[in-house]
Parts: sequence; C-alpha cells; structure tokens
Amino acid sequence: MSLYITEECINCDLCVPECPNDAITMGKIFYQIDTDLCTECEGFYDEPQCIPVCPVYCILPLAN
Repeated sequence: MSLYITEECINCDLCVPECPNDAITMGKIFYQIDTDLCTECEGFYDEPQCIPVCPVYCILPLAN
C-alpha cells in the first residue's frame, strides 16, 4: 500500500522528517509521495507517521 498527498498541501514540511523511507519530496507545487518507496511505515512503525503530523489532513491512502 501507499499514501498520497492531495492538492490541499500547504508545504509545511512536517511530514518529510517523519518518513523512514525518504518517500516524501517536494513536487512542482506541493509535496508528493513516491509510491515505490512508501510502505506506510511498515517495518518501522505500527501506523504511518506522516498522517498525524499533517495540519490540513491531506495525506490519504492510495486507492487500489
């Protein structure tokens, strides 16, 4: 599974240091998550670490 960041992202930078896989990077307009790198923190934590720090709740699960 993977997560993605919606256009509501305000580029606050809070999610970037939380990602153990370095999957979150700055895109052209807002941050993006590399779906090849994102594991939703599996193997590191019990749940994704970026979601609870997001002040605008713009990090969501990618639909299959």
